[in-house]
Amino acid sequence: MISIVIPTLNEAANLPLTLESIRSNPAAHEIVVADGGSTDATFRIAEAAGVKTVISPVKRRSAQMNLGATMAVGDPLLFLHADTLLRKFSLNQIEEALKDERVIGGGFARRFDSNSMFLRMSCRLATWRCIAFGWFLGDQGIFVRRETFDRLGGFRETERFEDVDFSRRMARLGKVRTLQPGVVSSARRFQRHGSIGQTFRDLRLTCQYVAGRTE
Repeated sequence: MISIVIPTLNEAANLPLTLESIRSNPAAHEIVVADGGSTDATFRIAEAAGVKTVISPVKRRSAQMNLGATMAVGDPLLFLHADTLLRKFSLNQIEEALKDERVIGGGFARRFDSNSMFLRMSCRLATWRCIAFGWFLGDQGIFVRRETFDRLGGFRETERFEDVDFSRRMARLGKVRTLQPGVVSSARRFQRHGSIGQTFRDLRLTCQYVAGRTE
């Protein structure tokens, strides 16, 4: 059974569709929603949907995902953002990938729910990055064998880049896979600064992270 851990914070507008996309998958699974103290209907929606729920005392995605993992009973684990949609066969893709005992985890290729040609190109470059280096972002859906997750000590509880940090450590430990076709993620964070502006801001922050600096 695949355990899907979703960290949430005020995601009432997005969570129902994400849960629906998960449940369209025939593969055996459970869902754990680890909330960071939402002030909207997020937690009530999760409870009404009949999924496992837990409130994290720490409002930080890394802490929420680690807490959600302790609630999960399945293997492997899939960490999914509340605004990222699976396809009807996404969980089967994970099962197929892990039939290879050398594969310890990985993530999905990703496209945004946007018609922006720039974002389409950025997603293609991101897929190349994943295949070449095994670096995955949280909105790509990161999956991992539980044994590997425990061996890595879970996510480091940092303010940002917990996803890249985890996937980099995972890729150093063993073989990872990039699954295609991938997931569909919300482009909402590009609305404020525009597709190009937000992408280059992300790139700048990533370069600072790789160089060991913070903003």
